[in-house]
Amino acid sequence: MIESNSKPRTLSDWLSHLEHLHPITIEMGLERVDQVKIALGLAPRFPIITVGGTNGKGSTCAMLEAILGCAGYRVACYTSPHLLRYNERVRINQQEASDADLCKAFEEVESARVASGISLTYFEFGTLAAMQLFSQAGVDVAILEVGLGGCLDAVNIFDADCAVLTSIDFDHMDYLGNTREEIGFEKAGIFRNGRAAICSEPDAPAAVRRQAEAVGANFMHIGEHFGYSTGTTQWDYWGAGGKRHSLPHPALRGIYQLRNASACLAALDATRDNLPVTMGAIRQGLLEVALPGRFQVLPGRPLTVLDVAHNPAAAQTLAANLSNMDRYPKTYAVFAMLRDKDMAGVVRALIPAVDVWLAASISAPRGATAEELQQVLESVNVAEAGATICTFPDTAKAYAYACEQATENDRICVFGSFYTVSEVLRYQNTVKRRQQ
Repeated sequence: MIESNSKPRTLSDWLSHLEHLHPITIEMGLERVDQVKIALGLAPRFPIITVGGTNGKGSTCAMLEAILGCAGYRVACYTSPHLLRYNERVRINQQEASDADLCKAFEEVESARVASGISLTYFEFGTLAAMQLFSQAGVDVAILEVGLGGCLDAVNIFDADCAVLTSIDFDHMDYLGNTREEIGFEKAGIFRNGRAAICSEPDAPAAVRRQAEAVGANFMHIGEHFGYSTGTTQWDYWGAGGKRHSLPHPALRGIYQLRNASACLAALDATRDNLPVTMGAIRQGLLEVALPGRFQVLPGRPLTVLDVAHNPAAAQTLAANLSNMDRYPKTYAVFAMLRDKDMAGVVRALIPAVDVWLAASISAPRGATAEELQQVLESVNVAEAGATICTFPDTAKAYAYACEQATENDRICVFGSFYTVSEVLRYQNTVKRRQQ
């Protein structure tokens, strides 16, 4: 039996406890977490929409959360990772869960875990705590973002009434496989018999459709069963629930967000018997949705763009979005990544957009050092494109340097990981407090 050494009291105490509870950070599989779920008696009675994919999960969850909230539902949303506070991961009615509510849920999960003699990872523990909190709060619907993969992710112990796959590309290959077919199969593990399975990846691997057929899911593929067309200021959607015309572009920046928005509307069509939504709620939700760190443009000059892009596909999207902006004399890249990511692939995607690379170390597990990033930048020869390289001990110093060097007409782009963006946000908050 696994016992706690001492009972945590604060949220910080609990998070530290969770970090040291399991011998490894990631352990794929559902058996352990399912045993604790049973011990908790956790059996949600509300509809669940599960969102998986390589990129676009957070945006899709945010749009669903905003639209369903505007429709008057009590909406729960569980996402990961967070930028500044763990509370960001667990929301009800778009409000972060309080420290007290999270601690209470953690205590209940811990009691069931210890009684079961089970060890849980940080993410597994947090997933159970979030669903425990949602169940006790009496929510109308829960939106769950897959942490890694799909089939063996802790979120998958809860059956989705509607599953959404946003994109399928190369990331987490150590766990999911080395081909898009293998990765697609793992991600399609969130599909369920007789339930909607929405896929907004245009070039979906054949394994995704095969998995849907194998489990008897109601598969809906973008361009085949639903889709969109766009104009300069508005866009149109078509799907199982009919056509919706003259929709406002989502408040989240980037033309690619229409794919995510289309997946949201397809999911809402699929769940309309239990969760009917008006056109007014759809329009309002698209206009009001917000999600920090996804092509987020900060006010002021020089212009600063924050993006958590951390794989080549996301970096290509970021590059396209940057190219669609106004012209800037110089673009400074505040760049930091985890060393187990495809660092070279990310750099290659952004070479045309960057004039000055400010490589920084990340104080996080698996964080690449500035020197390692410099080696990557030199190996792909960014200098040939006329770019220069500087290194910094941390992201905050790199961003401070960019702010000092950039003119009002230049641009700063912060990207590479959630850690990169969060460290810059913390630095900005510190500067603001000093100025007050």
